[in-house]
Amino acid sequence: MRLLFAEDDRDLQRAVKTLLERAGYLVDAVSNGEDAVEYAAAEEYDGLIFDWMMPKLDGVEALRRLRGRGVSAPCLLLTARDAVEDRVTGLDAGADDYLPKPFDAAELQARVRAMLRRRDSYKPDLLTFEDLTLDKGSCELRCGSARAQLSGKAYQLMALFMENPRHLFSVQQLMDKIWGWDAEAEINVVWVNISQLRKRLTELGTCAEIRARRGTGYSLEKKA
Repeated sequence: MRLLFAEDDRDLQRAVKTLLERAGYLVDAVSNGEDAVEYAAAEEYDGLIFDWMMPKLDGVEALRRLRGRGVSAPCLLLTARDAVEDRVTGLDAGADDYLPKPFDAAELQARVRAMLRRRDSYKPDLLTFEDLTLDKGSCELRCGSARAQLSGKAYQLMALFMENPRHLFSVQQLMDKIWGWDAEAEINVVWVNISQLRKRLTELGTCAEIRARRGTGYSLEKKA
């Protein structure tokens, strides 16, 4: 099993790396969030262990970027921040587990073992297309540092498009999938919600667009 450990405290980094290597793991260690992203995007790891507070890029933002790139290796976050909202932030960013500092060596090893047992079934709660990321947990659409909150049918439409990029949906198909085949809503609600999504995409400055094909339907595409 190969792990990536990101921790800027050199003494702790050496101690944890030695501990895990003695337990039989192969461990690559880095000291900042930018290196963590570079390593995890370039190599295939069975698990990630990230400290939250690191220079250049914190562990949560590093994890968000990796999830946005489709890296699905499970991640254990280590941090002295133990408020409920902090734990929620870390888990919503794509973390698989959370271990507050200071921690016991035996508990760290147990959590790593548990994380690796779940790795095959782990699926990040993020959808990506080109430079867009949709967080299904928070209903937030992101492009770089720009963010937009979606809700209701607009969110459901965007999720459908991002789950099926470049797939052409007719207006009736969108109506049936999002509102239901027996819905009493008028079909123009599809156009209204797509218009709202297009406005959001313009505001985010993304290279993606919802393209209309006259008389046929809509699809999520990269701008020509």
